[in-house]
Amino acid sequence: MKSFSFAPISSDKATILILGTMPGTKSLELNQYYGHSQNNFWKFMFTILKEDFSTDYEVRKALLQKNNIALWDVLQYCDRVGSLDSAIKNEIANDFESFLQKHPNITTIFFNGQKAAAFFKKYVSLKKTYQLITLPSSSPANASKSFQSKLKEWKIIATFLQQNI
Repeated sequence: MKSFSFAPISSDKATILILGTMPGTKSLELNQYYGHSQNNFWKFMFTILKEDFSTDYEVRKALLQKNNIALWDVLQYCDRVGSLDSAIKNEIANDFESFLQKHPNITTIFFNGQKAAAFFKKYVSLKKTYQLITLPSSSPANASKSFQSKLKEWKIIATFLQQNI
């Protein structure tokens, strides 16, 4: 199945960028980042940003923008059956050079999982230096760590947001 990524969620004031690999089947069906109800991404973000959890996608996007967080995927396109990153084939990366030129305040890039980081390192070369941090995948397929264990690692995002106030 051919899959295409979504447009980024961002604002001109974004200071950090969080990158996944490519939307999974449920996300593509809903046309929403991290649309699978068992994916912990949104639970992590609402907890880290100390806001009441919402399932409303517009509220979710606004939460990121209000907190100067940009969200995108490393890959623009791929062939994949199902949602597992291990099934990705014929991948093409997004245009990070243009995106980062339009978002000059971004200094740190977080990866939602090892595969996102690996694809980024394989396909993207940056002219400017960024701090690159790989976090445990928020996917339900990543069952090797508990929710609390993953959340503890994801909380590093709050530290970077504080630095940029």
